[in-house]
Amino acid sequence: MKFNWGHWALLPGTQAVYPVSIVDVRMEPDALVVTGYSRSARGRGDYIGGTTITARFSSPMPGAVRVQLAHFQGRLEAKPAFDLDYSLVNRDASTGRDETEAWLDAGDLSLVVPVRGEWRYAFRRRGGELLTASEPRAVGLFTRDGETYLREQLSLQPGETVYGLGERFGPLVKNGQSVDSWNEDSGTDTELAYKNVPFYMTSRGCGVLVNHPERVSFEVASHHTSRVQFSVAGHGLDYYVFGGPTMKDVLDRYTALSGRPAPPPAWSFGLWLSTSFTTNYDEASILANIERMESLGIPVSVFHFDCFWMRELTWCSFLWDERHFPDPAGMLARIKAKGIQICVWINPYIAEASPLFAEGAKNGYLVLDPDGSVHQEDEWQPGMAFVDFTNPAAREWYAAQLKTLVDMGVDAFKTDFGEKIPTGVRYHDGSDPERMHNYYTYLYNRTVFDLLRRGKGEGEAVVFARSATCGSQKFPVHWGGDNSSTYASMAETLRGGLSFGLSGFGFWSHDIGGFIGTATPDLYKRWVAFGLLSSHSRLHGNDSVRMPWLFDDDAAETPRAVDVLRFFVELKTRLAPYLLDVAHEATAHGWPMMRAMALEFPDDPACRYLDLQYMLGPALLVAPVFEKSGGVSYYLPEGEWRNLLTGETARGGAWRRETHGFMSLPLWVSVERGERWECVRKS
Repeated sequence: MKFNWGHWALLPGTQAVYPVSIVDVRMEPDALVVTGYSRSARGRGDYIGGTTITARFSSPMPGAVRVQLAHFQGRLEAKPAFDLDYSLVNRDASTGRDETEAWLDAGDLSLVVPVRGEWRYAFRRRGGELLTASEPRAVGLFTRDGETYLREQLSLQPGETVYGLGERFGPLVKNGQSVDSWNEDSGTDTELAYKNVPFYMTSRGCGVLVNHPERVSFEVASHHTSRVQFSVAGHGLDYYVFGGPTMKDVLDRYTALSGRPAPPPAWSFGLWLSTSFTTNYDEASILANIERMESLGIPVSVFHFDCFWMRELTWCSFLWDERHFPDPAGMLARIKAKGIQICVWINPYIAEASPLFAEGAKNGYLVLDPDGSVHQEDEWQPGMAFVDFTNPAAREWYAAQLKTLVDMGVDAFKTDFGEKIPTGVRYHDGSDPERMHNYYTYLYNRTVFDLLRRGKGEGEAVVFARSATCGSQKFPVHWGGDNSSTYASMAETLRGGLSFGLSGFGFWSHDIGGFIGTATPDLYKRWVAFGLLSSHSRLHGNDSVRMPWLFDDDAAETPRAVDVLRFFVELKTRLAPYLLDVAHEATAHGWPMMRAMALEFPDDPACRYLDLQYMLGPALLVAPVFEKSGGVSYYLPEGEWRNLLTGETARGGAWRRETHGFMSLPLWVSVERGERWECVRKS
């Protein structure tokens, strides 16, 4: 949200108050508290009226500082709040002051503020190097149309690039973008996003979490070209600054506070095969497809039943449609006897036609309108209601429906939706509906994930989630949403995944071939290579299934889609020891399996803007092919590299242009980094 018009003026209808001078600095046992006043007072009369804004600086861990800005400190604390580890306290942090400055020393990061004079403060690395700063008039209290906002701006250095803010499908580098952290069911080709995370980090190893689940408005070197601005409605602003020194260090510290991904089961890294969305299917066709995949030598790890496993217009009832699945328990047993796990689609809504609707309404398990009626919408299903996950009894009720399915043989749930959450409603625990809009997905996915963890055991729980917010990384896996069957959408999908990984999420997938429409044979085969070199790999679509023989079995050219799929499934299987080690890095440090080049090569300026290639873990470079001709341009960083598929060796530090067949793509091993793993040493 922009408040200013250029450097000097405010936008029409906007009023602003800034803390101009520092009038008090005091040291508490675990914090530094600074009070700013809206005037430069020269005499006692200047202290009548005016506005104060107070900043409280504390440290949850070495290398991190929490900033709590407040105007009107008597206001009640709103619910919900992000599920951070608020118990963390940096016991070694210390405060001090001299005649000119006061400081909070948080290990290798310090907060420094003048003890008098102009309002400002700086975050410095050990040794005094500036990391970022809140400069004069960066903090401001604004009013517009009767609404109050508190704003902060943190400085950027020349050439500093900004990443993160969730799964965003535009350019990986966020400089110049305006971003509102507000979840939407939006597809993958707009500035909106399913997974908004109010966390960013920069190429200089500076990370910032804005600790607000409600809408946070970011202006990233856009309104003010050398600052990142963020603002929220209200009289308080709470954020954390993490000092690297590297972006990997930032992710390590950020996820120590917000949570690390749970380890997904090993079987989840194999191929997921889906019935797809609106296609017709029954037990006979499902088993026929599975058996044909077996006969072709393409192992399936997970079979997924999408929406129509339930009767139409009843979503969610959690009851199998007996017209097509008369013996669901027996069918699941027959599939599982082949060594295949089972996933079924769910969402957090209860249609009016669902047998569960009356029960949920009677017992207070559904979100209410202000007058106490059940809130209903004709959105995804007629008259659908929203499960109230702030109610412990509602969570138990919802989980009980899923437990019946788990007992029947279901291993995982695709937790779809959770973005279009209403705001003019009442919650059981009195939560602010604006703050619940983004946070709803956290409670929804935690409920499902905890049920699986209890039923399956630690390390065996996995979901396939679409919506997310800060902390949702604890409940893997997430997928990229409704992309399209085009090369452009394949590229935007990759950008979204890389941005998501730089927001603290370790595991991510996408619909191979695109969800909307049907891919051409060449696109399908190119996307298969990309999809099987992703964290998790799923064949899924909208109005057509993604079985490989449907794409080009009748065509004369080879290799056919079945051959390409078999090849890359086998390749991923051979890479399993390496991939499982990379997955451990995600659970131990919060580092994504699929990594933007800048994360692994922070000192190489050429890597900062690259978003059409990535590192799969520390040692494998992947450059998907986005051209029908097979042409691909990519950058090989400095060092010695070996092509995993051909054995060719090359020195990096240069761009390369190549043409690849369907059984190939640029897939290079860093010789130095890959020494640990035999599976990447061999071609």
